[in-house]
Amino acid sequence: MTPNGAAIRTIREARGMSLQRLARLIKRSPGFVSRIETEGRGASNETLNRIAIALHTPINAITREKTRDQDEPGPRT
Repeated sequence: MTPNGAAIRTIREARGMSLQRLARLIKRSPGFVSRIETEGRGASNETLNRIAIALHTPINAITREKTRDQDEPGPRT
């Protein structure tokens, strides 16, 4: 799963939750959470699950599907 950093930030802010509070809830540093929100990468599936639980939101609301270009290359023609 690939994190959707903008969605994580939007949902977190809509819940009135600080970055520091989210970091404490998921047992990560505020800097780590900030990188996820700004760069949209670097989170394991376990961390994404913790974020979804902390934000009381479904996992698909904070992730994005990889495109075929990001996955394995397709068959060569």
